[in-house]
Amino acid sequence: MPAVSAARGRPTSNGAGQKRRAGRPSAAVLDKSGITAAALELASRKGYEGLTMAALAKVLDVAPSALYNHVASKQDVLLLVEDHLMSLVDVSAFAAGNWEDAVRTWAWSYRNVFAEHTPLIPVIAVLPVTDAPQTLAMYETVSKGFSDAGFPQERIVPAIVALESFIFGSAYDVTAPEDIFESGSMADATPYFTAAVRSSARDADPSGGRAEANAQELGRPADTAFRMGLEALISGLGALRGR
Repeated sequence: MPAVSAARGRPTSNGAGQKRRAGRPSAAVLDKSGITAAALELASRKGYEGLTMAALAKVLDVAPSALYNHVASKQDVLLLVEDHLMSLVDVSAFAAGNWEDAVRTWAWSYRNVFAEHTPLIPVIAVLPVTDAPQTLAMYETVSKGFSDAGFPQERIVPAIVALESFIFGSAYDVTAPEDIFESGSMADATPYFTAAVRSSARDADPSGGRAEANAQELGRPADTAFRMGLEALISGLGALRGR
């Protein structure tokens, strides 16, 4: 006779060779890394609004109730995603002691990570870091690096936020169309801006185009802008730390 599961009230078999019922896997197959990967894939395809618990359960091929055994809410899922992305940001250079080089390495890595996940920037940029171990570990390393470089304690977080604001905006710029500043029929009415745009395009590629062969050597316009802005921030923040 089949035994009755107390938890679900359904017949189960004591036979060692019984196969799991076809269809959705049990909650035991889920883990946080799998949930995180599925959430990232879903957000990349459908954006933040498309990242719902029901949609996530469907991607994972489990019942929503099984998903709730691992994460209590969408907020919990976002914390997993935030923690995963922040763990990819390179903070290793802060151990070397040169603050300027460390900020460069960290900022470029940070921008490149989020350039791959721009749909999540509006959410993660304002998501609390409470109980996110990898995220907090990143901020701890960066904060120590700033402190070791002589920043007063009360200026460390504002400096990090200033850099992050620039980093997130620059991550969007990586995916912007190349003709985003094209003035079109308004070129004659905006001569200074149009000339500046054309000049920056020639500077990016002296041949006058954006040939693929030259892209690696010359760098993308987004990289040029990021490099300029980052160096300005590093110089400005460095000058402020001793005041």
